Amino acid sequence: MRISWTCPYCNSLCTLGNDDVREFDSHGYVNDEVGCYRTCVRLVVCPNPECRQHSISLTIHKADEDGSFSTDPIRSWQLLPESLARQFPDYIPGQILSDYREACLIRDRSPKASATLSRRCLQGMIRDFWDIRKNRLKDEVDALQGKVTARDWEAIDGLRSVGNIGAHMEADVDTIIEVEPDEAALLISLIETLLADWYVVRHEREQRMAAVAKLAEEKKAKRAEANKPES
Repeated sequence: MRISWTCPYCNSLCTLGNDDVREFDSHGYVNDEVGCYRTCVRLVVCPNPECRQHSISLTIHKADEDGSFSTDPIRSWQLLPESLARQFPDYIPGQILSDYREACLIRDRSPKASATLSRRCLQGMIRDFWDIRKNRLKDEVDALQGKVTARDWEAIDGLRSVGNIGAHMEADVDTIIEVEPDEAALLISLIETLLADWYVVRHEREQRMAAVAKLAEEKKAKRAEANKPES
């Protein structure tokens, strides 16, 4: 069986074969009250010859006596690397990347705090990339309207709203609104999309424009040299 997989080290979209994945598992009976559990360790070696880094994850499943288990684990941990944060170029401001990586690191341990860091990351990007600075993030997001597509703006405003759960205390302190790990992961995926669409696309566009301008200058110089009268 071959499956698609993105390496957390080199960001390469790879196709994993049997030689790239190893799984080790064990199961055991605890007691009549608890029943059986099964633990699974999964090791993946990146098939990219320029990377070859390995990732390790651990999952725990509620199991039957024969060791069979449901597909959904009751707990999971990313052991190596510590998080599934993507590698982004260092021309993106360091504080923005630091907030992004920390949001990834605590995604499962504290989803609410992760959402708050995604919110802070968003604010940093709006201020740095769009040069929009106001007293409140809501005002900054409102000022972004019309500069991005309507669908992007709705998603950005949604990230701001969910991130507020951890950033600001509710008026009614007895009202607890939780953020689930998969919801925190969704916010992180939006941050990754914005980092790629804003910073990476702009950088690559600037490089292409600079390359064309350089080519034009080189051709102009060669033409001038060719038309230079002989002495």
